[in-house]
Amino acid sequence: MLSEPRSGRLAAWGNALLAGLVSPDDAVVAIVGEDAVHRVEGLPGESAPVGLTLALGRLRTLGASGLRIALPAPGHPLGLSGPPEFNARALDAEEAVICEGAALGLVPEVYEVGPAGDVHVEVVWHCLPVREAPPADVPSLGEAERELAEALRDATAVLSRLDVAGSGPVAEAAIDAYRARAEAGREVLAPGYPPRAVRVLELAQRVGLLISVASENGPGGAVSASEISARAEALRPVERTARRAQVAAYNSVVVERGVR
Repeated sequence: MLSEPRSGRLAAWGNALLAGLVSPDDAVVAIVGEDAVHRVEGLPGESAPVGLTLALGRLRTLGASGLRIALPAPGHPLGLSGPPEFNARALDAEEAVICEGAALGLVPEVYEVGPAGDVHVEVVWHCLPVREAPPADVPSLGEAERELAEALRDATAVLSRLDVAGSGPVAEAAIDAYRARAEAGREVLAPGYPPRAVRVLELAQRVGLLISVASENGPGGAVSASEISARAEALRPVERTARRAQVAAYNSVVVERGVR
Protein backbone atom coordinates (compact mmCIF):
# COMPACT_ATOMS: atom_id res chain seq x y z
CA MET A 1 0.00 0.00 0.00
CA LEU A 2 2.86 2.40 0.72
CA SER A 3 4.32 1.94 -2.78
CA GLU A 4 2.74 4.01 -5.51
CA PRO A 5 0.73 1.73 -7.82
CA ARG A 6 1.78 1.75 -11.46
CA SER A 7 -1.84 2.44 -12.37
CA GLY A 8 -1.66 5.57 -10.23
CA ARG A 9 1.40 6.88 -12.09
CA LEU A 10 -0.16 6.13 -15.46
CA ALA A 11 -3.47 7.79 -14.58
CA ALA A 12 -1.95 10.84 -12.88
CA TRP A 13 0.60 11.68 -15.56
CA GLY A 14 -1.73 10.60 -18.34
CA ASN A 15 -4.31 13.06 -17.05
CA ALA A 16 -1.69 15.81 -16.91
CA LEU A 17 -0.76 15.03 -20.50
CA LEU A 18 -4.39 15.03 -21.66
CA ALA A 19 -4.83 18.43 -19.97
CA GLY A 20 -1.78 19.83 -21.76
CA LEU A 21 0.14 20.40 -18.52
CA VAL A 22 3.16 18.20 -19.32
CA SER A 23 4.96 17.04 -22.44
CA PRO A 24 4.67 13.45 -23.70
CA ASP A 25 8.32 12.80 -22.86
CA ASP A 26 7.96 14.06 -19.28
CA ALA A 27 4.77 12.04 -18.79
CA VAL A 28 6.39 8.82 -20.01
CA VAL A 29 9.49 9.30 -17.83
CA ALA A 30 7.28 9.79 -14.77
CA ILE A 31 5.07 6.81 -15.59
CA VAL A 32 7.96 4.41 -16.18
CA GLY A 33 9.73 5.49 -12.99
CA GLU A 34 12.35 2.94 -11.99
CA ASP A 35 11.09 0.30 -14.42
CA ALA A 36 13.08 -0.46 -17.57
CA VAL A 37 10.29 -0.10 -20.11
CA HIS A 38 6.49 -0.01 -20.46
CA ARG A 39 4.57 -1.16 -23.52
CA VAL A 40 0.87 -1.35 -24.40
CA GLU A 41 -0.53 -4.48 -26.04
CA GLY A 42 -3.93 -4.87 -27.72
CA LEU A 43 -4.39 -1.19 -28.56
CA PRO A 44 -7.02 -0.78 -31.31
CA GLY A 45 -5.32 -0.33 -34.66
CA GLU A 46 -2.03 -1.86 -33.56
CA SER A 47 -1.01 -5.45 -34.29
CA ALA A 48 1.93 -5.45 -31.86
CA PRO A 49 2.83 -3.84 -28.52
CA VAL A 50 3.69 -0.14 -28.74
CA GLY A 51 5.49 2.35 -26.51
CA LEU A 52 3.73 4.61 -24.05
CA THR A 53 4.16 7.78 -26.11
CA LEU A 54 2.33 6.30 -29.09
CA ALA A 55 -0.21 4.58 -26.84
CA LEU A 56 -1.18 7.73 -24.97
CA GLY A 57 -1.54 9.65 -28.22
CA ARG A 58 -3.67 6.90 -29.73
CA LEU A 59 -5.93 6.76 -26.66
CA ARG A 60 -6.54 10.49 -27.04
CA THR A 61 -7.56 10.05 -30.69
CA LEU A 62 -9.82 7.17 -29.66
CA GLY A 63 -11.73 9.55 -27.40
CA ALA A 64 -10.03 9.21 -24.01
CA SER A 65 -10.82 12.35 -22.03
CA GLY A 66 -9.50 11.22 -18.65
CA LEU A 67 -7.92 8.29 -16.85
CA ARG A 68 -9.07 6.82 -13.56
CA ILE A 69 -7.77 3.88 -11.57
CA ALA A 70 -9.17 0.79 -9.90
CA LEU A 71 -7.55 -1.02 -6.96
CA PRO A 72 -9.71 -4.12 -6.53
CA ALA A 73 -9.26 -6.87 -3.95
CA PRO A 74 -11.16 -10.14 -3.40
CA GLY A 75 -14.74 -9.26 -2.53
CA HIS A 76 -14.14 -5.56 -3.22
CA PRO A 77 -14.23 -4.51 -6.93
CA LEU A 78 -13.06 -0.99 -6.07
CA GLY A 79 -13.17 1.31 -9.11
CA LEU A 80 -14.30 -1.33 -11.60
CA SER A 81 -17.36 -1.18 -13.84
CA GLY A 82 -17.11 -4.41 -15.89
CA PRO A 83 -17.32 -6.45 -17.96
CA PRO A 84 -16.47 -9.58 -15.94
CA GLU A 85 -13.50 -10.46 -18.15
CA PHE A 86 -11.82 -7.13 -17.49
CA ASN A 87 -12.71 -7.22 -13.79
CA ALA A 88 -11.13 -10.67 -13.41
CA ARG A 89 -7.89 -9.57 -15.03
CA ALA A 90 -7.79 -6.38 -12.95
CA LEU A 91 -8.41 -8.38 -9.78
CA ASP A 92 -5.48 -10.67 -10.59
CA ALA A 93 -3.22 -7.62 -11.05
CA GLU A 94 -4.84 -5.77 -8.10
CA GLU A 95 -4.96 -2.60 -10.21
CA ALA A 96 -6.10 -1.18 -13.53
CA VAL A 97 -6.60 2.06 -15.46
CA ILE A 98 -9.92 2.93 -17.13
CA CYS A 99 -10.03 5.38 -20.04
CA GLU A 100 -13.06 7.64 -19.75
CA GLY A 101 -14.66 8.33 -23.14
CA ALA A 102 -12.91 5.48 -24.95
CA ALA A 103 -14.49 2.39 -23.29
CA LEU A 104 -11.03 0.87 -22.85
CA GLY A 105 -9.07 -0.31 -19.84
CA LEU A 106 -5.42 -1.10 -19.19
CA VAL A 107 -4.17 -3.84 -16.87
CA PRO A 108 -0.44 -4.17 -16.11
CA GLU A 109 1.54 -7.40 -16.31
CA VAL A 110 5.00 -7.17 -14.74
CA TYR A 111 8.04 -9.14 -15.88
CA GLU A 112 11.40 -9.30 -14.12
CA VAL A 113 14.31 -9.88 -16.50
CA GLY A 114 17.94 -10.57 -15.64
CA PRO A 115 20.05 -12.22 -12.93
CA ALA A 116 19.75 -11.54 -9.22
CA GLY A 117 21.26 -8.18 -8.39
CA ASP A 118 20.70 -6.87 -11.92
CA VAL A 119 16.97 -7.32 -12.42
CA HIS A 120 15.16 -5.11 -14.93
CA VAL A 121 11.42 -4.68 -14.65
CA GLU A 122 9.36 -4.59 -17.82
CA VAL A 123 5.63 -3.81 -17.83
CA VAL A 124 3.10 -4.74 -20.49
CA TRP A 125 -0.26 -2.97 -20.25
CA HIS A 126 -3.02 -5.11 -21.74
CA CYS A 127 -5.68 -2.95 -23.42
CA LEU A 128 -9.19 -4.41 -23.14
CA PRO A 129 -12.79 -3.22 -23.60
CA VAL A 130 -14.59 -1.91 -20.51
CA ARG A 131 -18.18 -1.08 -19.72
CA GLU A 132 -19.02 2.63 -19.52
CA ALA A 133 -20.70 2.77 -16.13
CA PRO A 134 -20.11 4.39 -12.72
CA PRO A 135 -17.10 2.84 -10.92
CA ALA A 136 -17.75 0.68 -7.87
CA ASP A 137 -17.43 2.06 -4.33
CA VAL A 138 -15.31 5.17 -5.04
CA PRO A 139 -15.78 7.93 -2.42
CA SER A 140 -15.41 11.66 -2.88
CA LEU A 141 -12.22 13.29 -1.64
CA GLY A 142 -14.05 14.67 1.37
CA GLU A 143 -15.51 11.29 2.28
CA ALA A 144 -12.13 9.62 1.82
CA GLU A 145 -10.41 12.13 4.09
CA ARG A 146 -12.95 11.69 6.87
CA GLU A 147 -12.90 7.89 6.58
CA LEU A 148 -9.09 7.81 6.72
CA ALA A 149 -8.92 9.93 9.85
CA GLU A 150 -11.49 7.74 11.62
CA ALA A 151 -9.90 4.47 10.50
CA LEU A 152 -6.43 5.60 11.51
CA ARG A 153 -7.61 6.63 14.96
CA ASP A 154 -9.48 3.37 15.57
CA ALA A 155 -6.68 1.16 14.27
CA THR A 156 -3.98 2.98 16.21
CA ALA A 157 -5.92 2.49 19.43
CA VAL A 158 -6.32 -1.25 18.84
CA LEU A 159 -2.75 -1.82 17.66
CA SER A 160 -1.30 0.17 20.53
CA ARG A 161 -3.27 -1.92 23.00
CA LEU A 162 -1.87 -5.06 21.38
CA ASP A 163 1.67 -3.61 21.34
CA VAL A 164 2.16 -4.10 17.61
CA ALA A 165 1.85 -0.56 16.29
CA GLY A 166 5.52 0.02 15.58
CA SER A 167 8.33 -1.41 17.64
CA GLY A 168 11.58 -3.07 16.63
CA PRO A 169 14.15 -2.51 13.87
CA VAL A 170 11.84 -3.47 10.98
CA ALA A 171 9.30 -0.84 11.98
CA GLU A 172 11.98 1.79 12.58
CA ALA A 173 13.55 1.15 9.17
CA ALA A 174 10.18 1.46 7.43
CA ILE A 175 9.38 4.71 9.21
CA ASP A 176 12.85 6.14 8.45
CA ALA A 177 12.45 5.25 4.77
CA TYR A 178 9.08 6.99 4.62
CA ARG A 179 10.45 10.12 6.29
CA ALA A 180 13.40 10.21 3.88
CA ARG A 181 11.04 10.08 0.91
CA ALA A 182 8.89 12.84 2.35
CA GLU A 183 11.88 15.06 3.11
CA ALA A 184 13.20 14.57 -0.43
CA GLY A 185 10.15 16.49 -1.66
CA ARG A 186 8.91 13.77 -3.99
CA GLU A 187 6.05 14.73 -6.26
CA VAL A 188 3.05 12.84 -4.93
CA LEU A 189 0.76 13.59 -7.87
CA ALA A 190 1.16 15.09 -11.33
CA PRO A 191 0.46 18.75 -12.17
CA GLY A 192 -3.21 19.69 -12.24
CA TYR A 193 -4.34 17.82 -9.13
CA PRO A 194 -6.06 19.76 -6.33
CA PRO A 195 -4.14 20.19 -3.04
CA ARG A 196 -6.76 18.15 -1.21
CA ALA A 197 -6.01 15.16 -3.46
CA VAL A 198 -2.33 15.39 -2.56
CA ARG A 199 -3.22 15.57 1.13
CA VAL A 200 -5.55 12.55 0.92
CA LEU A 201 -3.00 10.47 -0.99
CA GLU A 202 -0.23 11.29 1.48
CA LEU A 203 -2.47 10.30 4.38
CA ALA A 204 -3.45 7.06 2.61
CA GLN A 205 0.24 6.26 2.15
CA ARG A 206 0.95 6.92 5.82
CA VAL A 207 -1.92 4.60 6.72
CA GLY A 208 -0.37 2.07 4.34
CA LEU A 209 2.88 2.33 6.28
CA LEU A 210 1.06 1.53 9.52
CA ILE A 211 -0.55 -1.51 7.89
CA SER A 212 2.79 -2.73 6.50
CA VAL A 213 4.60 -2.32 9.80
CA ALA A 214 1.84 -4.04 11.79
CA SER A 215 1.57 -6.88 9.27
CA GLU A 216 5.29 -7.53 8.80
CA ASN A 217 6.57 -6.89 12.31
CA GLY A 218 5.60 -10.25 13.79
CA PRO A 219 3.06 -10.83 16.53
CA GLY A 220 4.55 -8.20 18.88
CA GLY A 221 2.70 -8.26 22.15
CA ALA A 222 -0.28 -10.13 20.68
CA VAL A 223 0.46 -13.35 22.52
CA SER A 224 -2.94 -15.00 22.27
CA ALA A 225 -4.88 -16.20 19.26
CA SER A 226 -7.71 -13.82 20.12
CA GLU A 227 -5.35 -10.84 20.19
CA ILE A 228 -3.78 -11.81 16.85
CA SER A 229 -7.26 -12.11 15.40
CA ALA A 230 -8.16 -8.71 16.83
CA ARG A 231 -5.14 -7.17 15.09
CA ALA A 232 -6.18 -8.69 11.75
CA GLU A 233 -9.74 -7.44 12.24
CA ALA A 234 -8.42 -3.95 13.02
CA LEU A 235 -6.25 -3.84 9.90
CA ARG A 236 -8.79 -5.17 7.40
CA PRO A 237 -11.16 -2.17 7.29
CA VAL A 238 -8.21 0.25 7.49
CA GLU A 239 -6.60 -1.34 4.41
CA ARG A 240 -9.91 -1.11 2.56
CA THR A 241 -10.31 2.55 3.55
CA ALA A 242 -6.77 3.39 2.43
CA ARG A 243 -7.35 1.79 -0.97
CA ARG A 244 -10.61 3.74 -1.39
CA ALA A 245 -8.79 6.95 -0.53
CA GLN A 246 -6.03 6.27 -3.05
CA VAL A 247 -8.59 5.75 -5.81
CA ALA A 248 -10.44 8.93 -4.81
CA ALA A 249 -7.20 10.94 -4.93
CA TYR A 250 -6.01 9.66 -8.31
CA ASN A 251 -9.48 10.01 -9.87
CA SER A 252 -10.22 13.44 -8.40
CA VAL A 253 -8.96 15.48 -11.34
CA VAL A 254 -11.27 13.55 -13.68
CA VAL A 255 -14.21 14.11 -11.32
CA GLU A 256 -13.42 17.84 -10.99
CA ARG A 257 -13.41 18.27 -14.75
CA GLY A 258 -16.84 16.65 -14.86
CA VAL A 259 -15.65 13.72 -16.97
CA ARG A 260 -17.92 10.71 -16.66
